[in-house]
Amino acid sequence: MNLADRLNEDMKQAMRNGEKFRLQTIRMVRASIKNQEIELRRPLDENETLSVFSRELKQRRDSQADFERGGRDDLVATVKAEIEIISEYLPRQLTEEEIKAIVVQTMQETGVSSKAELGKLMGALMPKVKGIADGKLVNAIVQQSLQ
Repeated sequence: MNLADRLNEDMKQAMRNGEKFRLQTIRMVRASIKNQEIELRRPLDENETLSVFSRELKQRRDSQADFERGGRDDLVATVKAEIEIISEYLPRQLTEEEIKAIVVQTMQETGVSSKAELGKLMGALMPKVKGIADGKLVNAIVQQSLQ
């Protein structure tokens, strides 16, 4: 079962179980997927659907940080619950150690050793970790490795 089918089945199950918040969150993600399909004028493949999930998760993490800075604990709790639901659909995220290993391996493959070649390293690295690692964390580890 692909990601879109799983999302539809989970939406139906949430309706049957009366899980209003879960249903609302799933519908928001489905709307984002549908908007992307309309924009591209074709159905999304699995990787594109995964990208939509990643984008939605990133937006909510950014919102959570903003709400925490603003002292809006009520909204922080809501966004955390949405993050939990969206995270269920994403593959397991890499740990810092796993990311460091991939960064070191990619640095050896590309021959990058200075910050001047950061773009070259990131260009080779991001396809390897897309959807399974947070971009901000990857960037921080790369910056640390190039010092």
